[in-house]
Amino acid sequence: MTATRSPRVAPRRACGGVARGLAAAAMALGTAAHAAPLWELGIGAGMLRLPHYRGSDQSHLWLLPVPYVAYRGTIFKADRDGARAVLFDSPDLELDLSASASAPTRSRDSHAREGMPDLAPTGELGPNLNWTLARGGNWKLDLRVPVRAALTLESRPRMVGWISHPHFNLDVQSVGGWNLGLLAGPVYGSRRQHAYFYDVAPEYARADRPVFHSAGGAAGFSAIAALSRRDGDRWTGLFVKADSLSGAAFEASPLVRRHQHVAFGAALSWVFAASSRPAPAPAND
Repeated sequence: MTATRSPRVAPRRACGGVARGLAAAAMALGTAAHAAPLWELGIGAGMLRLPHYRGSDQSHLWLLPVPYVAYRGTIFKADRDGARAVLFDSPDLELDLSASASAPTRSRDSHAREGMPDLAPTGELGPNLNWTLARGGNWKLDLRVPVRAALTLESRPRMVGWISHPHFNLDVQSVGGWNLGLLAGPVYGSRRQHAYFYDVAPEYARADRPVFHSAGGAAGFSAIAALSRRDGDRWTGLFVKADSLSGAAFEASPLVRRHQHVAFGAALSWVFAASSRPAPAPAND
């Protein structure tokens, strides 16, 4: 049975990593760049329910502030496709730098990791190849292949391998006033990435938690459905994420207590400032 902690305001250290994750989900379906201002700023609040880590049978319900930041420049962008730096752009092919993050886990709050070191929040950065496979008047289907290096976000950061999540991404604009986004694909990681979350060193082994050494490779499957709506200065976003660890290289780890789980979140932001200068027209217009 999944254990869910009571809602709480996120601690400052946790808030950064979780807020970035929710802000990324928010911006993934923001307003289209056509006829939009060059930049917009806003602030709001959000709720996010996440497992302690992929494979955990416990979860947190976070309540936290959510920034709304949009920048639609020629090279640097923070818009409906996330925050990134565009390195190459053509009508159907784009190469950019993308970022992501994960939330921390305190081992004293986790039954599976009791007595083990805490999991610090991690930041991820790396190239992302976007290939547009098909498009219509209000929809676009992409194949996206991000490969990101991960490091811990703490006083002494350390590299914890790499992760990749190639996926198909479908964006549909203005469905009853809402923007819809769907993405799904497999997840892969290096041995070092898997070891950070799923290894059990001999000094932390016990009867119900034997020693375990992870291998690199498959890390399961992930899918996200998201909705967003812009009404004047108000932005609303919702998302649901489904994860499966079936077939993962670390599936046999004693820290994997649940092979399928669902995360979800919602946010409401108010845009309080915007540029009078319009964003440049997309290259494929």
